[in-house]
Amino acid sequence: MTKPALDELDHRIIETFSRDARVSNRQVASELGVTEGTIRTRLRRLQSSRMIQFTVVTDYRMAGSPNLVMMGIKANPSHVQSVAKALADIPEIGSVVLMMGRYSLLATALITSVEAADRLIRGRVRKLEGVQDVEVSWSIATPKYDARLARITGPAE
Repeated sequence: MTKPALDELDHRIIETFSRDARVSNRQVASELGVTEGTIRTRLRRLQSSRMIQFTVVTDYRMAGSPNLVMMGIKANPSHVQSVAKALADIPEIGSVVLMMGRYSLLATALITSVEAADRLIRGRVRKLEGVQDVEVSWSIATPKYDARLARITGPAE
């Protein structure tokens, strides 16, 4: 399915719902100066084309006091895709990103203890075929946490 081109109204609708997905279609329509039917139709199109999705995001700090662990992973270039797939299949890992630069991949996980991190990293991640090195960074504080981390924004104006 081809992705539809997003016009200015689509971007404004997405921005409005990214601030508060609970807002009513009627309120968004009023704010943007269009009909409620227009908002409903646009949302349906954006969702069916997988351009947007609505989900509940829980602030990870509510899960008992986990720490965010980031793993910079150097992988053999011929194994990057298979390592990424294997990492994505590990339930404890929340995100996997292919990188250019110092690491081949960046993986993140929410971990509640050093022992759990050790089991994950030494017991699973380092053992993946093609993994050459794993550099681990353990968060010690979170001055800012935005649950909309995955939100895509345009260039600064």
